[in-house]
Amino acid sequence: MSAVPDAPPPAGTAAPVQSVDRAITILELLAHDGESSVTEIAGGLGVHKSTAFRLLATLEAHRLVEQINDRGRYRLGVGNLRLAGATTARLDVVTEARPVSRQLATDTGETVNITVRSDTSALYLDQAAGSSALQSHNWVGQRIPLHATSNGKVLISELAEEDLAQALPDLPRFTDLTITSRRKLLDELAEVRRLGYALAVDELELGLTAAAAPIRSAHGDIIASMSISGPTFRLDDGRLAEAVPMVVAAALEVSHRLGWGRRS
Repeated sequence: MSAVPDAPPPAGTAAPVQSVDRAITILELLAHDGESSVTEIAGGLGVHKSTAFRLLATLEAHRLVEQINDRGRYRLGVGNLRLAGATTARLDVVTEARPVSRQLATDTGETVNITVRSDTSALYLDQAAGSSALQSHNWVGQRIPLHATSNGKVLISELAEEDLAQALPDLPRFTDLTITSRRKLLDELAEVRRLGYALAVDELELGLTAAAAPIRSAHGDIIASMSISGPTFRLDDGRLAEAVPMVVAAALEVSHRLGWGRRS
């Protein structure tokens, strides 16, 4: 097992950052070696055994590592499966949604995006550019506010009141049309649930319009959203009336691919 130098953190870096780095290194060492003792882990980190033990105790409390019976050796814990499962679920969404997204982009000519909720933001997972997008901005990996976007409204539309409060600690204004009233937002989310889709017209950025529909898991939970977006002058009321049913149908197709309401 190769040793990792026990160097001091860079100037201005808090000690907890070094602890996080060491904890991640422990997980990497166990992933590589299968199982290790406290002494071996301390050697791999280049730290005292007491430091390694404290780090292992913290990881064990979160079920990221576990002791093998009473042998004093450690291996990766079942908590990693939960994290891996969440990652796999996102990869499944992208895999199943990509061909549908590309077809929707072709049919509408607009940019199609797939997002998931990540704490207090919506996170872009994938994007397909339509023919009307001359130079589409790549949003993949970027985060957007939940209350000012069609994707975000879909992702929070079925949250319980307590979860909604945690997801939206505040409602910052981006344009004059951004929803900043909680009462108005609740009314808007009720409308999203009734209609089965969400709109955002000039709410995040003037001149930007988007429409989104939910992607559901096999259990019926909203796990992602699919949207089209483009300039407001192009996505006017008439164009939205044509495009929204296509977005809803595409998101439903992805949901079926993920097992929701799967038809025999």
